[in-house]
Amino acid sequence: MSAKKLTKDFTNGSIPKQLFWFALPFMASNALQVLYSTIDMIIVGNFVGTAGLSAVSQSSQIINCTTMLCLGVSSAGQVLVSQVLGSGKKRELNSIIGTLFTIITAFSLVLSVAILLFSNWLLKTINVPEESFSMAMEYLIICTAGLVLTAGYNTVSSILRGMGDSKRPLLFIAIASVINLVLDYLFTGLLGWGVAGAAWATIIGQGVSFVFSLYYLYKHRKEFGFDFKLKSLIPNKKYSGMIVSLGTPMAIQSGFINISMLFVNSLVNGVGVVASATFGVGVRIDDIINKLCMGIQYAVIPMISQNTGAGKQKRVQKTVYWAWIYSGIFTVFCIGLYLFFGKEFFMLFSDDPAVHQMSGTFISAILWMFPAFAIMRGSGAFVQGIGNAKFSMVLAILDGVVLRIGLSWLFGIVFDLGFYGFVLGYGLAPYGFALPSMIYFFSGIWKKRKTLADEV
Repeated sequence: MSAKKLTKDFTNGSIPKQLFWFALPFMASNALQVLYSTIDMIIVGNFVGTAGLSAVSQSSQIINCTTMLCLGVSSAGQVLVSQVLGSGKKRELNSIIGTLFTIITAFSLVLSVAILLFSNWLLKTINVPEESFSMAMEYLIICTAGLVLTAGYNTVSSILRGMGDSKRPLLFIAIASVINLVLDYLFTGLLGWGVAGAAWATIIGQGVSFVFSLYYLYKHRKEFGFDFKLKSLIPNKKYSGMIVSLGTPMAIQSGFINISMLFVNSLVNGVGVVASATFGVGVRIDDIINKLCMGIQYAVIPMISQNTGAGKQKRVQKTVYWAWIYSGIFTVFCIGLYLFFGKEFFMLFSDDPAVHQMSGTFISAILWMFPAFAIMRGSGAFVQGIGNAKFSMVLAILDGVVLRIGLSWLFGIVFDLGFYGFVLGYGLAPYGFALPSMIYFFSGIWKKRKTLADEV
């Protein structure tokens, strides 16, 4: 295997063609990744019932929060790898990758211990319904114990994305999805392990995928750019500082958005177990659609990073424009699916008529969010790709804290719109990230920024 098969040059060639073919595997990979928790919820909903469905959806929000914190740090490594490749400094990859692996492993272990110590407090804080509490605790403990495996897989995928490889992450997640599907049905359905069975299926699937990805990359370590020697895992002081400096705002960004989702969950849970289950299913369906579209964003970030490192600002601008075009087309298609088949999507997860009835309320409120996410696939990816993590963090606080929490409280409590108001506030919040990032892109201020590659 040649090095060209693991790294791709985005500083030359047709941008729309590169973006299209680079994004497709990411979209498929994201779809399979969401399939993990989606399969959990479908099988749990049919074999355990509404209370089990609520348990998985509530615990998944906490798990997603910790996963996204780790992903924020690994994304910093992705941006750094892309800009280094774009500037032609490939010799630095071994030290950068080794440092990133060590930091992510330590960070994920610390998070795991913290979640396990405060699991009871966390579930009570988000107001998990009494009928679901014990099952939510089981799911949370098992999945948290395997967080280091999830973080490891995401780190490998982030590095490969930074190199311009979107096919291997798809292969790794496909392996995990197949294992998860088989074990989910076996543990939860046939053996009757309930919610715990779904959690074990998820962790085992992710663990096997991570081990396989490490083995594959070890076999091709020369092309990958990391020698897998223990001495290479000793953190480099300079790169540690760069990863922490860039990764901390990204982790905080992810954390604030997910913490705000927990707050909205708490408000919804106060309405009752049916509202809790409906919101959980709705967020999962919404997550499938948004993760598919996020494949475009995942492709845009390394393309922008490489061209930023190479000093090709016009290609950076054109990449953002094409991201908006592709994500806009995809968003219109998904809105149509939601309008015509929304209730049928909910019926896949639950056979509870009360959940089906409440699904219409969720759909009518959540559709307001879709245009904002279409904008973010371009301008949001742009802010991350150029390495402006601090600005990205500020926008995330605006989105997650000021608007998501504030608007959910305003519409749901102050205006007394209840469940509809909570979902509406949740849906309108992303405009706090989308619009300022778009204004920043058009302002041209970013052209004067120093690149990360200049500091390597």
